[in-house]
Amino acid sequence: MKLGTLKILIPAIALLVVGCRASTQIYDVQNAPVVASRALSMTEVEQSIRVAGAGLGWQMVPRGAGSVEGTLLLRTHRAVVDIKYDTKSYSIKYKDSSNLQYDGSTIHSNYNGWIQNLERAIRGAVSAL
Repeated sequence: MKLGTLKILIPAIALLVVGCRASTQIYDVQNAPVVASRALSMTEVEQSIRVAGAGLGWQMVPRGAGSVEGTLLLRTHRAVVDIKYDTKSYSIKYKDSSNLQYDGSTIHSNYNGWIQNLERAIRGAVSAL
């Protein structure tokens, strides 16, 4: 290969590698405690979860007692989670996605950041009651 071709090819490959984000182990929230200054009702916990998610752009849909489904649409990406809760704890579990390179155990690294943000927002909304 000629030196001129290498000078063009190497930076192009470097940009490609840097531009791709690695996949990582999926982050689920398991039994995070509901911490508030007083005992909360199921309705209050559900409302806190829905408000917290909506504030971050998630579409939050109740799916029966103790269950909310959250969907986040960003550009061409879609993440769907099941949020199970009671008056003592809540869990956020991966349900489905598109364009996030999910392979059964790993997913695009941005997903975990979205879930961690959702977890913090729920914790904040619950503790504000």
